[in-house]
Amino acid sequence: PFCSNAAQRGQRISSSRTSRSENASTDTGTGGTSHMPLITKLILALTIGSAQPLRQPIGRITSLDRRKLVASVSDSEFYKSPRLVAHADDAFLRKLTALYRERLPAGGVLLDLMSSHISHLPPAMSFARVDGHGMNAEELSKNPAFAGGQWWVQDLNEDPALSFAADGEYDAVLCMAGVQYLQEPESVFAECSRVLKPNGVMIVAFTNSFFYQKAIYGWSERGMATRAKLVRDYMRAAGGFDDITIEGDGTGLVAQLASIGGLGGDPFAAVVGRKNGS
Repeated sequence: PFCSNAAQRGQRISSSRTSRSENASTDTGTGGTSHMPLITKLILALTIGSAQPLRQPIGRITSLDRRKLVASVSDSEFYKSPRLVAHADDAFLRKLTALYRERLPAGGVLLDLMSSHISHLPPAMSFARVDGHGMNAEELSKNPAFAGGQWWVQDLNEDPALSFAADGEYDAVLCMAGVQYLQEPESVFAECSRVLKPNGVMIVAFTNSFFYQKAIYGWSERGMATRAKLVRDYMRAAGGFDDITIEGDGTGLVAQLASIGGLGGDPFAAVVGRKNGS
C-alpha cells in the first residue's frame, strides 16, 4: 500500500512552539535577523524553507486521501480555544490506561504526542519524566503529567519534525485520539521512531468519535478495522518499527455496530509498535 519515498519528501515548514520552561512562543523561522546582511537573510530563508524532517520515512501510502473534510479553517485557528473535555468515554479510557500499565516501562521517559489536559497514565506508575505536545497551550499547561517535564505547541501538519527532541530520548511515545488528523503521518511516525530509544514503544490509540471537520478523508471513509490496519501501515512506511500489533476489541463488527446504533460505548483500538534494537 505504500511506495519508496526517495522522491516524495515533504518540506519542513517553520512554525511556532511553546515550551513550559520558556512560557513563550519561539519563532523557528527567520525572526531576529533584522541586523543581518541581505545575502545572509536570503541564505537562511532558503535553508529553512528547504529543511526536511530530521528522519525521513521509508515509504508513502499513495492511496491515502489526505484532504481535510473542512479545509476552510486552519488547524491553528480551530484549536485556538481550549477544549478541556474527555475525547472518549470512561470504558475506553480504562482500557487505554490498562494498556499503558501493561506496555509502558516504569521509571521511563515518555512523550505524549497530540495531547491535551490529561494523559490517562496509570496513577500507580511513576515515570522519570513525561513531556507533552499539543495544539493548545492552556490545555497542556493544565496537564499534571507534564509537571516534571516540558511541553510544546506545534502544528504537525505544517511541521512534522520533532526537532525539540533528541535522537533516542524517549522510552515511549503515546498518541491518543489524534492520529486521524495527521496529513503526513508517515513523516511524523518516522520522527517518533527517531526519538525513541532502541526497543522503545509507540502506542497509538483511537476510537470512532473525533472532530470530523479536521479529520482527513482517508480516515473518515474507513471503519475501525481498516483504520487499525492503516495505522499499522503508517508504522511500516515510517520505518524502524518491529512487532507491530493491533490491540483492543473495537475493531470487531459487533463492537462497531453497537457503537453506531447507540447501544455500545466508544470502541477501543490501539496499534503498538516497538522501535527496532539497531
